[in-house]
Amino acid sequence: MAAAAAAAGGGPQPPQPELPAPGLALDKAATAAHLKAALSRPDNRAGAEELQALLERVLSAERPLAAAADSEEAAAAGGGGGPGAAEEEALEWCKCLLAGGGGYDEFCAAVRAYDPAALCGLVWTANFVAYRCRTCGISPCMSLCAECFHQGDHTGHDFNMFRSQAGGACDCGDSNVMRESGFCKRHQIKSSSNIPCVPKDLLMMSEFVLPRFIFCLIQYLREGYNEPAADVPSEKDLNKVLQLLEPQISFLEDLTKMGGAMRSVLTQVLTNQQNYKDLTSGLGENSCAKKSHEKYLIALKSSGLTYPEDKLVYGIQEPSAGTSTLAVQGFAGATGTLGQLDSSDEEDQDGSQGLGKRKRVKLSSSTKDQSIMDVLKHKSFLEELLFWTIKYEFPQKMVTFLLNMLPDQEYKVAFTKTFVQHYAFIMKTLKKSHESDTMSNRIVHISVQLFSNEELARQVTEECQLLDIMVTVLLYMMESCLIKSELQDEENSLHVVVNCGEALLKNNTYWPLVSDFINILSHQSVAKRFLEDHGLLVTWMNFVSFFQGMNLNKRELNEHVEFESQTYYAAFAAELEACAQPMWGLLSHCKVRETQEYTKNVVRYCIEALQDWFDAINFVDEPAPNQVTFHLPLHRYYAMFLSKAVKCQELDLDSVLPDQEMLMKLMIHPLQIQASLAEIHSNMWVRNGLQIKGQAMTYVQSHFCNSMIDPDIYLLQVCASRLDPDYFISSVFERFKVVDLLTMASQHQNTVLDAEHERSMLEGALTFLVILLSLRLHLGMSDDEILRAEMVAQLCMNDRTHSSLLDLIPENPNPKSGIIPGSYSFESVLSAVADFKAPVFEPGGSMQQGMYTPKAEVWDQEFDPVMVILRTVYRRDVQSAMDRYTAFLKQSGKFPGNPWPPYKKRTPLHPSYKGLMRLLHCKTLHIVLFTLLYKILMDHQNLSEHVLCMVLYLIELGLENSADEESDEEASVCGPERCHDSWFPGSNLVSNMRHFINYVRVRVPETAPEVKRDSSASTSSDSLSSLHSSRRPKVLQRENSGTAQVFSLVAERRKKFQEIINRSNSEANQVVRPKTSSKWSAPGSALQLTTAILEIKESILSLLIKLHHKLSGKQNSYYPPWLDDLEILIQPEIPKYSHGDGITAVERILLKAALQSRMNKRIIEEICRKVTPPVPPKKITAAEKKTLDKEERRQKARERQQKLLAEFASRQKSFMETAMDVDSPENDIPMEIATAEPQVSEAVYDCVICGQSGPSSEDRPTGLVVLLQASSVLGQCRDNVEPKKLPISEEEQIYPWDTCAAVHDVRLSLLQRYFKDSSCLLAVSIGWEGGVYVQTCGHTLHIDCHKSYMESLRNDQVLQGFSVDKGEFTCPLCRQFANSVLPCYPGNNVENNLWQRPSNKSIQDLIKEVEELQGRPGAFPSETNLSKEMESVMKDIKNTTQKKYRDYSKTPGSPDNDFLFMYSVARTNLELELIHRGGNLCSGGASTAGKRSCLNQLFLVLALHMRLYSIDSEYNPWSKLTQLVEEMNSQLGNEEQPEVPILYHDVTSLLLIQILMMPQPLRKDHFTCIVKVLFTLLYTQALAALSIKCNEEDRSAWKQTGALKKNTCDAEKSYEVLLSFVISELSKGKLYHEEGTQECAMVSPIAWSPESMEKYLQDFCLPFLRITSLLQHHLFGEDLPSCQEEEEFSVLSSCLGLLPTFYQTEHPFISASCLDWPVPAFDIISQWCSEINSFTERHAEQGKALLIQESRWKLPHLLQLPENYNTIFQYYHRKTCSVCTKVPKDPAVCLVCGTFVCLKGLCCKQQSYCECVLHSQNCGAGTGIFLLINASVIIIIRGHRFCLWGSVYLDAHGEEDRDLRRGKPLYICKERYKVLEQQWISHTFDHINKRWGPHYNGL
Repeated sequence: MAAAAAAAGGGPQPPQPELPAPGLALDKAATAAHLKAALSRPDNRAGAEELQALLERVLSAERPLAAAADSEEAAAAGGGGGPGAAEEEALEWCKCLLAGGGGYDEFCAAVRAYDPAALCGLVWTANFVAYRCRTCGISPCMSLCAECFHQGDHTGHDFNMFRSQAGGACDCGDSNVMRESGFCKRHQIKSSSNIPCVPKDLLMMSEFVLPRFIFCLIQYLREGYNEPAADVPSEKDLNKVLQLLEPQISFLEDLTKMGGAMRSVLTQVLTNQQNYKDLTSGLGENSCAKKSHEKYLIALKSSGLTYPEDKLVYGIQEPSAGTSTLAVQGFAGATGTLGQLDSSDEEDQDGSQGLGKRKRVKLSSSTKDQSIMDVLKHKSFLEELLFWTIKYEFPQKMVTFLLNMLPDQEYKVAFTKTFVQHYAFIMKTLKKSHESDTMSNRIVHISVQLFSNEELARQVTEECQLLDIMVTVLLYMMESCLIKSELQDEENSLHVVVNCGEALLKNNTYWPLVSDFINILSHQSVAKRFLEDHGLLVTWMNFVSFFQGMNLNKRELNEHVEFESQTYYAAFAAELEACAQPMWGLLSHCKVRETQEYTKNVVRYCIEALQDWFDAINFVDEPAPNQVTFHLPLHRYYAMFLSKAVKCQELDLDSVLPDQEMLMKLMIHPLQIQASLAEIHSNMWVRNGLQIKGQAMTYVQSHFCNSMIDPDIYLLQVCASRLDPDYFISSVFERFKVVDLLTMASQHQNTVLDAEHERSMLEGALTFLVILLSLRLHLGMSDDEILRAEMVAQLCMNDRTHSSLLDLIPENPNPKSGIIPGSYSFESVLSAVADFKAPVFEPGGSMQQGMYTPKAEVWDQEFDPVMVILRTVYRRDVQSAMDRYTAFLKQSGKFPGNPWPPYKKRTPLHPSYKGLMRLLHCKTLHIVLFTLLYKILMDHQNLSEHVLCMVLYLIELGLENSADEESDEEASVCGPERCHDSWFPGSNLVSNMRHFINYVRVRVPETAPEVKRDSSASTSSDSLSSLHSSRRPKVLQRENSGTAQVFSLVAERRKKFQEIINRSNSEANQVVRPKTSSKWSAPGSALQLTTAILEIKESILSLLIKLHHKLSGKQNSYYPPWLDDLEILIQPEIPKYSHGDGITAVERILLKAALQSRMNKRIIEEICRKVTPPVPPKKITAAEKKTLDKEERRQKARERQQKLLAEFASRQKSFMETAMDVDSPENDIPMEIATAEPQVSEAVYDCVICGQSGPSSEDRPTGLVVLLQASSVLGQCRDNVEPKKLPISEEEQIYPWDTCAAVHDVRLSLLQRYFKDSSCLLAVSIGWEGGVYVQTCGHTLHIDCHKSYMESLRNDQVLQGFSVDKGEFTCPLCRQFANSVLPCYPGNNVENNLWQRPSNKSIQDLIKEVEELQGRPGAFPSETNLSKEMESVMKDIKNTTQKKYRDYSKTPGSPDNDFLFMYSVARTNLELELIHRGGNLCSGGASTAGKRSCLNQLFLVLALHMRLYSIDSEYNPWSKLTQLVEEMNSQLGNEEQPEVPILYHDVTSLLLIQILMMPQPLRKDHFTCIVKVLFTLLYTQALAALSIKCNEEDRSAWKQTGALKKNTCDAEKSYEVLLSFVISELSKGKLYHEEGTQECAMVSPIAWSPESMEKYLQDFCLPFLRITSLLQHHLFGEDLPSCQEEEEFSVLSSCLGLLPTFYQTEHPFISASCLDWPVPAFDIISQWCSEINSFTERHAEQGKALLIQESRWKLPHLLQLPENYNTIFQYYHRKTCSVCTKVPKDPAVCLVCGTFVCLKGLCCKQQSYCECVLHSQNCGAGTGIFLLINASVIIIIRGHRFCLWGSVYLDAHGEEDRDLRRGKPLYICKERYKVLEQQWISHTFDHINKRWGPHYNGL
């Protein structure tokens, strides 16, 4: 092999010995050094040959293996480790050779030193977090890596963070894409400093080695590629090859990262054509090389590409470029020579025969396209590498390598040209690909880097015909999915459209190509070239016409469509992306006058394309019925370029408009869409399914409206301004199918519309006219005015967040044009029209976001209902806007009733569109308005207030826009056309308003009331209208007011059309074809129609005045205001008319009419003088009666409703007071057990299920609805004030050793080490972690009712948010979450009151009684229902928490464990209540937690169970506290551990044990007795702790002073005396000894004063006093006094009865005065101290530690979060998981303890529990609060359920940014965080958050 290889290298074969055997790195290094030396000589031929041979051998050694590994046989033969090892070896060789004998790492470092790159160029793949700054970007695609972004200065810029979808590269340092001010520190400096020149010999070896290496890679790629067989996709094989090549490509990638010097070498290698030719020509004897070249040619051929120069190589006949590959394919029926039909297409053909009539279209310029589409010639490594990259469908590694090279300018140009050269091939591969999504992303990843640079794009456009290539490729791509259009003339249509059901459109496969096209059009130089090139424009219009009329909808008339097609998504996306966005791109370059030529070009070819389209679909004048397409991109191109021409380029509109006939055709389809919208909203398309509504909504939706409905309406406005107004108006009513409705007759029949749709279609038609006439978006508004109008419309519908506003305002949808036309103006307009409402927090309510709401003056002056109607996607939004407007008027006192939409003044029209206003002054419209006013007045059916509103709006528009001078005062009849002159004399609305019409002849069904039997009037016989079953109002053509007048819209329209057509074609052969389609019924088929003459005698003015009477319900209600106040006529703008209802509108119109003409004013006055009786008197009175009746009925209904509401409100209030009484537990009477009225002997409970009241009894117990949950909140208390912060760097880690839970744990294990286990378990409390908290909503139910309720829940199949099997339910009354029922103990209140009376027994007697009562064994009551429930609830309590939180005993299952657990439950609940009250009891009576307490019932249940465990009297601590025991040292044998000394006991635990051991209910004096005794112990503990805290001198000083006072009378109540005694007693042991190093830590440096000592003692005792007071409050129902913090101690001690009543409060309070010793103090103290001394003999250190108990815990808090979210995000989103050391997909952090966890991470799963769930059990005993790093939201885990809580980080506009989609900077919202913390501490997550779901341990 080596020999052959060397020979192939050409030249003599070098002597063998010189090639050392591969193996030792040393040898490799030596060889490399030797070769480097040889090559450095001036004559280096020998060295070069030697190197070639070596490379040939080394690099080829692996190739056959790799190839073998590819083929199946090798796999079978088990050629396992071979290839890998050989490749490793080859790479090692390459590295050594590159380094030339030195170390590879040193070589890398050396090369990096010469890196002149001023660009960052970091390449990233999908999902990478990058930044985009719009302030610094020149190109909108600009992006920065996080590092460059943070190193640069972007304060105050408009930037956002985003997750890359397709991958990208950092542009820092590239001044073509971004402004230099935004460069980061690294890339600013680099550009200026000089980099030294690279020494020649450093990279010499690379220049020799790399060509062979890359060639070797290409050979691999050639060999690994097998053409996919026809049926199986070969992705597996390709991936296998790629995996094998992974190390090679990574090696190249590493080379690119060495910096500029290495990149330029690589560029040389990749682009050098000579090298490529030498190595790959395939000549020579090397069989291997030959084979690989053959494979390459086959691959080229199978791709449908030719290789032009190889005619006869290896006898493979290549088809020449001309014949393309069609000949090879043998595809006979293909039209022309399309290189398109390659193999995969052929498969397509067979596979999708079902798609029906597929039709290919031949392109005219096939020769040019041929070269673009089919010929590829590779001249360098780079070109072939790209070819294989495409063939292998863009493997990520290759893409990254190719992009990493881009910072090299020379490479960038070469690569761009290569990319363009392969463009057609990319398109073909993309179409065939199965993974088109991934592939699209990778293509765009590359192209966006190349085409965003204007300079580069321009160069490639000039040198490589980039535009030709792109347009041709797009055209070809779409041609593969064309079908015949069915629009209009189905049989003869020649038009083809894309088929929206094809994968190409459905999956957006065209997206990358279109995206590139839009990208290059954003560069002015490229766009200008496009607009100047006529050939390109023709081709492009051809492309656009493929979309014209796609996705045609046909109205289903009979049954509902079976299958709702969803193709409309594809259609709308295609029009927006492939047509509209390129259009916006082009428009952005037509902004100035100099660009007029471009517009003329586009408009010219647009009209040509439209003309071809009309011919192709065979269109004459009538659209086919019942079909509509929403896609008319040619119309829209035309419209938008017209608009631009007039607005920016000062072109004369008429110069670019076509003739009248063309305008008539142009208006038909957009008008058809408007009519169809009304039909769809009238439910006429209901059988087409929901998707048709979806289309109607998408058409007006904010992302589409300005590329769809806006251009359509503008085009209609242009047509209306240039066509005959009568023709236009009649067309509108005919399209909307309401012509038949416009008759004076009270009955009519409509052949094209059902009666139930008539009203809404008429409303639709009128609304459309109002929009058409009042919209000024393209007719003269400036961009800022448009923005303002859009914003006002959106804000009027609803308050909006900032982001939803940004989203709802239609932007210029070209994504390359920045976010919004001037987002600076966006902010300024927003602040001008809206007020910001900061987010509100109701604790327990929903958390709102920051909203913008319209300012008052906006409602007052700018609310524009027309704009709102145009922009609403849902009809309900119009109503919402009106409701808000109504509310504003009521609130500001402007108008009390139900207002009508206000009339808004419009921006003046641009002079070019003045003709539009002729619509308002045409007789046809006036006849329609007159007819409608008359019909409304006469109460005809199918008319609504909305119709009237629109009619008045149109009249008002006409008055506002009338010709100024009133030339037609004399009623001059103008013009030749006198068709409806009989109706109105002229065409000016102002004069026509006063024209009286006397008689009208109508055609009515014979049954109609108007028919007089003797009617002998002659019917007119108008030939045209007789075609249309002549039954419309007709006009006799004589000008004689005595004769009736008739009027036919359709006939009119036909005649006009005829005239225009005849005018435009002299050979008038295009006569209107008579319609015979089913749309027009034949004359006789309908009801028999007959003619009647109606007497009308009204004018528009008189109708209006009568309408005023009708609306106000009073006769003669209108009185002309100017008769009283002439001022009105001088300054007409009167605010009183601007808001109001119909009456106001009529008054406003009459005033305007009077202002416009003196005649009108006179006539109005006349009409008002004649107090006219109503026209047909019977009819009106009936109608009036009807309205009056209606009013009365309404009034009564209103009163009834008010009454009901009031009643309901009072009920609700009483429910709130009894049931949800959250804030005032003082009114708890119905629920509380103790404080019922004295005469009732037992507490009475209401069952919320059966509704009965009664006491709880043994056999039918009642229970409280409770929620039991394990809680570790207490364990999170810390002893320092400094709040813990969330770690945001490696240094700040949190150690939990200072939490309450940890301290208690340490204490217990210390005790268990030295003392007897059973005794230890009585000396402390557990439940700091995993303690059980019990809370209730306060509602009670019978336990048997509850059982049946649970059964019904179990059978209820509705999915609840809770698990019934786990006993969970919601309270039947208040729906609060619960999971158990706590039985109420039948209690006798009278007895209870007796217990509370103080007795005068001495303390000694009481102590005896307590001891006796405790000694009595507690028998469990007999088996009653109650006792069963007590047991079951106890079981529930135990099961609430995990086993590890219950079992602390060394002997498992010992009864001591249960005992400990039970009194700890009581402790947990008391401690938590204390925390809810803020940690102290200063606030007194009412519980600040605001929750009902069930402690009383809980105590009874616990006591019942505790009494079952009797403590042996010798172990009972009570005796140790109250009796002196003789010394019994003998007893302390060494065989067992001693008991815990009493001074080490936790006093609060002792209290609970003593009380729970007593028979319940407890007597008050016994309680006080227990407290007094325990206080003495506590005080002694405090003194002992104090004595340890101080140093030796202090101790001896105190010992002295106290000893002196020992014999005074109240020595037992003086702390000095007691302290000195404690010190002297403890000095006997070794407690104070060994004070070495340890001691300093405990001793506080302060000098102790009597005040500070007193304070220390009080603080030590306070926690006990607080818990005891709470307990007393619950057991005996006494109120807690409120007080100042300073006096808390004295108030609580007197409340507990510790303070003697006669105690004087003048002198400073001394805690010792509360002491009441049951036995002589000194004796008992010395007894207690001796226990300690005997312990400290052996363990002095531990003895000291146990004496000092930290009792001052601060309230629990969540971790403090940083101000800015970015600090959290940057640290955690890259942090690796501690288990698997990968970066988790969904990182999260616990807000309680700061632990970093993977959400849903499988790596951290333990026994099917994912990490978050596991952590929530360990950290919060089942409650976890996690911040999801990538989403900025907080997730709560509670047991087996979870919920998304929301975010505590909001942006500058008070909004959340879930999933960081917007990527704006987020800041902590302190209020929200407080709410979260509050819910955590008060355990109310379950009640407040509503949306819970099961997590199945998968979080």
